[in-house]
Amino acid sequence: MKNSAIRSVLIGLINPKSPQNVGSVLRAAGCYDADAIYFTGSRYARARAHITDTKNRALTIPVEQRDDILTGLAKDMKKVAVELVEGATPLPEFSHPENALYLFGPEDGTIPQSLLDRCDEVVYVPTKGCMNLAATVNVLLYDRMAKSSHTRYGDQIIRNNRDTNNKTVVIKK
Repeated sequence: MKNSAIRSVLIGLINPKSPQNVGSVLRAAGCYDADAIYFTGSRYARARAHITDTKNRALTIPVEQRDDILTGLAKDMKKVAVELVEGATPLPEFSHPENALYLFGPEDGTIPQSLLDRCDEVVYVPTKGCMNLAATVNVLLYDRMAKSSHTRYGDQIIRNNRDTNNKTVVIKK
């Protein structure tokens, strides 16, 4: 299991507009063991009452509004922007830092250049077209988990995490 003294995973959302997408980001944060979600701007703050957090992750994962998303971070926290911009590193070639704030732009815009310039790394997910905010967060966090030496696999993981109505097993032929 995660020991927060060993690593910290933070999600930073720049002026998100959709409560549905932020709800899905919360679910991803819970599935992939992120510690907190920070957001800027006022659009989500107004729409927050309509969030679709189907697993009630907001009860265990802090969601905090910030004026400057990059201030107040631990000194060893790497700032990683995830954006479709020229010169970015493709996600399959990226090595995730132990402590990272992953920064995502708004659904209808991009991360401002002034924030990109303050990041340690900029990565992108190679796709045909662009994904929405929640899909991008899921892919990034999955990639981090898949590349981690801390990830555990096996049937016990499945039993602990699947829906209570799912008791299906693979029958070997």
